[in-house]
Amino acid sequence: MENKGQQIGYARVSTQGQDLEQQRIALGQNGCQRIFEEKVSGAKRDRPELSRLLDHLRPGDVLTVTRLDRLARSTTDLLHIAERLKEINAGLRSLAEPWADTTSPAGRMVLTIFAGIADFERSLIGERTSAGRAAAKAKGVRFGPKPVLTHEQITHARRLIDKGQSVSEVARLLGVHRATLYRALPQ
Repeated sequence: MENKGQQIGYARVSTQGQDLEQQRIALGQNGCQRIFEEKVSGAKRDRPELSRLLDHLRPGDVLTVTRLDRLARSTTDLLHIAERLKEINAGLRSLAEPWADTTSPAGRMVLTIFAGIADFERSLIGERTSAGRAAAKAKGVRFGPKPVLTHEQITHARRLIDKGQSVSEVARLLGVHRATLYRALPQ
């Protein structure tokens, strides 16, 4: 990536009691012309300054952070941010993790490998989940909410309806909604 844009910094601390000064100094010393700052937990999805920064970036700009954990909550989150940066032809650089520098071929390669590993991990989790569900079903485990009506209540409801009571009346008698009774009754 040819670097014609600006170095744009992002500094974040988790709580209001923490100070952004060290990050601010490090980013400034590393050429950041503008720094977006935020005091919000990294676990929160809503990080308004990060959103503003991502909207502000232009092709050739480089998003610079002191450490990756200031930017992303997880590897998946980091990869999503890196993908968004790639879409606008902007770079990513971490001062503490020099391997995380998408302005260099080696840094792009490392993030590509991370993306592959994350995709592989998602596939494994999906396969294990499916296998676990299948094994549980084979043992008779039922998934989903517990039935509201017992077999006896459904049989009683069928008899009452066959004798002329409306579904609404029977549902009220059983303390359930009409739709619940309709789903429970055999067609």
